[in-house]
Amino acid sequence: MTDPLALLASHGAYVVYALLVGVGLFVLVDADSLVRKVVGLNLFQTGVFLLFVTSAFRADGRAPLLSEPGPYVNPLPHVLILTAIVVGVSVTAVALALAVRVYDEYGTLSESAIEEVGR
Repeated sequence: MTDPLALLASHGAYVVYALLVGVGLFVLVDADSLVRKVVGLNLFQTGVFLLFVTSAFRADGRAPLLSEPGPYVNPLPHVLILTAIVVGVSVTAVALALAVRVYDEYGTLSESAIEEVGR
């Protein structure tokens, strides 16, 4: 039988991933404010980034330089996450710019108040 604390220590990044994705999804679905929804989306994205990076981790791995013996670490997930971070920042900027436009138009960022004005 394994010790729960040792299991948590060895898989701590996956616990943090699950918490970030869970909290981000909850905020994204439950929040009434558009800015809070953007924050929830960012938490969700950060959790997914953490999952990809930790799944590509190898304790005894080295950079893929052919002058040194293996085992090697695959750099592709890290490169994909760098690209995803840039896309995530761009999506956040556009979402916040749209939130500013919505506030200028409706005078509020509350989703329920905007729905009432639209009826």
